[in-house]
Parts: sequence; C-alpha cells; structure tokens
Amino acid sequence: MALNNTYEARLVQQETAVGAGVQILLLVLLGSAIGMGPAGWLTGLAFAVATWAVLSRALHRTRPRTFGPANRVTLGRAILVGGVTALVADSFESSPPVTLLVGLTAVALILDGVDGKVARHTGTSTALGARFDMEVDAFLILVLSVYVSTQLGPWVLLIGAMRYAFVAAAKVAPWLNAPLPPSMARKTVAAIQGICLLLAGADLLPYLANLGVALLALGSLLWSFGRDVVWLWRNSREAEATVTERETAPTGAVAVMGREATPTGAAVVEEERMEARAAEMRLTVRVEARVEVRAEEREMLELAVR
Repeated sequence: MALNNTYEARLVQQETAVGAGVQILLLVLLGSAIGMGPAGWLTGLAFAVATWAVLSRALHRTRPRTFGPANRVTLGRAILVGGVTALVADSFESSPPVTLLVGLTAVALILDGVDGKVARHTGTSTALGARFDMEVDAFLILVLSVYVSTQLGPWVLLIGAMRYAFVAAAKVAPWLNAPLPPSMARKTVAAIQGICLLLAGADLLPYLANLGVALLALGSLLWSFGRDVVWLWRNSREAEATVTERETAPTGAVAVMGREATPTGAAVVEEERMEARAAEMRLTVRVEARVEVRAEEREMLELAVR
C-alpha cells in the first residue's frame, strides 16, 4: 500500500514537472517567433520555476491521489499566463506583439470557465484546485494591469494589486480571513476585469474608450471588494457581540445561547426559567401533600391506639 501511495505521489509531481517543461517550450517558441529579449526570457523562466515550486509544495502538503483533469486545465492556463508574462516583460525593451499577446490572453480567459466545469462534472473539486485557479486568475490580472498601465497611467496597477493588498491587510486584520458567502456578482466582477484589461490592452478603441473601459474595471472591483469588506466587518462585530453576550450571560443561559445564538435567545432563556420554576412549584405541592397525608395517618393511628 505504501508503495502504491509513493508511486501515485511521484506521478502527481511528474505532472508539475511536465507543466514546467511545456512552459519552457512555449518560451522557446515565443523567442524564436519574436526574438524575445533577456527581460522576457528571465521573467518567463522565473515564472515557470516559481509555479513549479509553489505547486509542488502545495501538492506535497495536501497529498492528492491524482492531479485531476481540472487541475490540468488550470495548469495549461498557468502556462499561457507565463507566456503573457514574458511578452509583457519584453514589451519594456521592444514593441510588443499585440496580436500574440491578445491571443494568449484570450485563450487563458476562455479556459477560466472550463476548469470549474470539468471539476464539477468529474467530481474532482478540491480546495487546492480552487486556490490554484484563483491564484492564476489574480496573477493574470496583475500582469495585464502592468501592461495597460504603460498606456493609461500607473493608476491601472490598482486593479491588479487590489487582491494582493487585501491578502496583506488580512495579516493585520484577521477578521478579513473569514469565509465569504457565494456571490454571483463577485464572480461577474472578477470575469469583467480580464475582459476589460484585454480590451484596453488590445488598443482597438480610441484612447477615451480604453480609459472608460479601465475605469469600469476599477470601479466594479472597488465596489466588489468594498461590499465584501463591509460584510466581513459586520460579521466580525456580530461574532464579537455574541461572544461577549455568552461571557456575561447567567450560567443557566449559557447552554441555551450555545445551542442557538439568535436574536430570540433572551426569550428562550426566560421561557426555560419559567418552566423550571413551574416544575419546582409542582414538586413543592406534591411534597407538601404527602406530608399532610402522613400527618393525618399518624393522628388516626394515635387515636386508634388510645
């Protein structure tokens, strides 16, 4: 059994190594097609090595039995994102091949809707797969924002940096790490970012139109993050209030509040108190009745003896 587990782990790690090899092959093809300079090569190779290292570590920690078809799709997207990253880095040295950059980005964005469907269809959805998909999306948005910022200004970097700023803020404010409820609006806004940045980066529209598209992306992202931060803050305040109420509540009420921490908790506590009092009164009446009966029996026995 141990041998089987080891063999499967090796297969999983081999898939990440194959992904890194395909990434290097893509860089070779791009380099031969456009004559990519040192900046593009170094950035692309750094991306390939970093992706392989981080993914291998995550797989070693979670130890999945197989890599999974959905993760293969996401790995393919990561390879395309590596190519986009190399092209964007190379664009600082020479004129970027816009058609090639747009083509790779478009395929990566289209595949973004494929890996999730594959995971659900095959029943292979995992926390690692969801995190892998999210990180690939976030990095693609960051790279695209860097590219578009050279055309519209450094403020566009806010689009790509916002998610990483949120993660950094969560280190200081742990309440930001709480899970968020599912939201179609959040998913829609996330999808809009890539489309808007791709449209602005393609430079097919006039400058003002590209500016409006980028502002739309930034505005929707600020709204989405703002809404989630407000929800997390309110949720954390309610959780703290519940903890405080439990600590200051009477001993008899703790069990009730632990079972159901709702706005009707006070009513439940009062109801149980009343039931306890009623039971105590019934017990007292029974005891007094028995005492009276025994007293009468004792008097009748004394009379009989006399």
